[in-house]
Amino acid sequence: MKTLYLDVCTYCRPFDNQDALRIRLETEAFYLILQYIQQHHYQSVVSPVHLKEIAAINAVEERLLLKAELAKFPHPLVEDISAIRSRADYLYHSGFGIADAAHVAYAEVLADVFITCDDKLLKKCQKETSLKVTAMNPLQFVLSEELQ
Repeated sequence: MKTLYLDVCTYCRPFDNQDALRIRLETEAFYLILQYIQQHHYQSVVSPVHLKEIAAINAVEERLLLKAELAKFPHPLVEDISAIRSRADYLYHSGFGIADAAHVAYAEVLADVFITCDDKLLKKCQKETSLKVTAMNPLQFVLSEELQ
């Protein structure tokens, strides 16, 4: 069973303005992925980075709904947190943002696939030759896995 690490912008996609076709398609892909997770075809994991980022969301309803959603998934403990910090530091110095670097570092340890709606982050992941996790957006994942 593949383990998925969805970053916060993916969890937040349903809260974005749905007027743009791409946003609607990514939202539908996100819901389809969640459905497959709930049916135990995949496992989703949560890191401390998720919790910290979601705690900073100003919209109370969105923050509470996201916290409730993340509570459904495992929050694995990582034995060697210093290795994750070191990797995040390397990614940060390679041009990733602080939170993005931390998400990717955790995803490399906890998951098979890192899913993000952030195009800039996805491009950085694809350029990073040392990346130890497959990175894609929700639509790419749904298509690659032939989810319906």
